[in-house]
Amino acid sequence: MPNPGTINGSHHLTFCVGGAQEDYDFHVRTLGLKSVKKTVLFDGEIPIYHLYYANRVGDASTILTSFPYRQAGWMGKRGTNQAKSINVAVPAESIGYWADRLKTAGIAAKQVERFGTERLELAHPSGIPYQIVGETRSDTREPYAGGDVPAEHAIRGAFGTTTSVREPELQDEFLREAFNCTHVASDGAHHQYEIQGEGHGRTLELVEEPDLQQGTWRFGEGTIHHHAFDVGTAENQLVVKDYIVGLGYTDVSDVKDRGYFFSVYLRTPGGALFELAFSTPQGFTIDEPVDELGTHMCIPPHWEDRRAEISQLEPIDTIETVQP
Repeated sequence: MPNPGTINGSHHLTFCVGGAQEDYDFHVRTLGLKSVKKTVLFDGEIPIYHLYYANRVGDASTILTSFPYRQAGWMGKRGTNQAKSINVAVPAESIGYWADRLKTAGIAAKQVERFGTERLELAHPSGIPYQIVGETRSDTREPYAGGDVPAEHAIRGAFGTTTSVREPELQDEFLREAFNCTHVASDGAHHQYEIQGEGHGRTLELVEEPDLQQGTWRFGEGTIHHHAFDVGTAENQLVVKDYIVGLGYTDVSDVKDRGYFFSVYLRTPGGALFELAFSTPQGFTIDEPVDELGTHMCIPPHWEDRRAEISQLEPIDTIETVQP
C-alpha cells in the first residue's frame, strides 16, 4: 500500500486583511495573542507586511498570520469554493468570558452550538469570519499569559477552518483519501472532519453554500489565503506530497523556503488552498531571541536592500517596543 505520510494537525492560518493597525489591535489587544514576528511577504514585488500572532514562542498550531493589503489597494471577494472561517480554540468553560470581552470591545458576536461545541461567531475588522470554539477535549498547548487575557481563558491556537463549497462530494473525497481525515458528523449543510494526527487544530469543516458566487483565490483584503498543516520534517513532507500527487491531485508546488518554515502549497477540489509545512529547528528565533520575539522589523535577506521602501509601510502603534 502507498505510504500517505503523517499530517499532525494545523501549523498556521494565513489571511489577507485591511489595515495593519486594525489587524494588530484585533489580534493583540482584543484576542490577547502575542505579536511574535513582524516581517514582509516573501512573494511578489510590492512590500507587504507579514504579521504573525501566536503564543509566547510561536508554537506550531498557535500561529495566525496576516498580510495587510489595504495600503496596496488589493481587494478580495469572499464567496464559495474558498476557505470561509478562521476557527480558534478556547476552553469550553471560557465561552462566557469571551462573550463578555467581545461585547465590551464593541464587537458583535453570535453564540451558536455546532457539533457539540459552543461557539462565538464574529468578524475580523476586514470582514473575515472567525469562530471562537469552546474546546471540550484536552488541549496541552501553552496559552499566552503576557497580555490582559487570563491564561485560563486564553486562546490556545487553531481549532481549524471552515471551507465554503457549492457541492461537498469532491472535497469530502479529498479530505478522506488525501488527508486521511475521518468524517465525524453532518448537520444539514455543515460537515465536520478530523485529521488522524497527534497535533492540534485537527478539525476541518465544510459548509454547503451553492447560491454564493465564487470567491477570489489571489491575495486581497478580506479573504483567507491558506490553511497550513504541520508535517514535522522534510522527509515526511515529501512523502505526503508524493502521496497526494500520486492520487492525481497535481496542483502542488515545489518546496518553498519561508525563513521560519518550509512550505508546499496545493489547491484542493473545494477551492481552499492548503499548505504542508514544517518549522526549522530555530523557528521564529532564527532572527530574534525568544525574549525579543516581535520587537524588530525582520527583513528577509532578499529584501534587505529595499529596507527604505519597507519603512514606508503603515506605522503600527504596538504594545511592545519595536526596534528598527
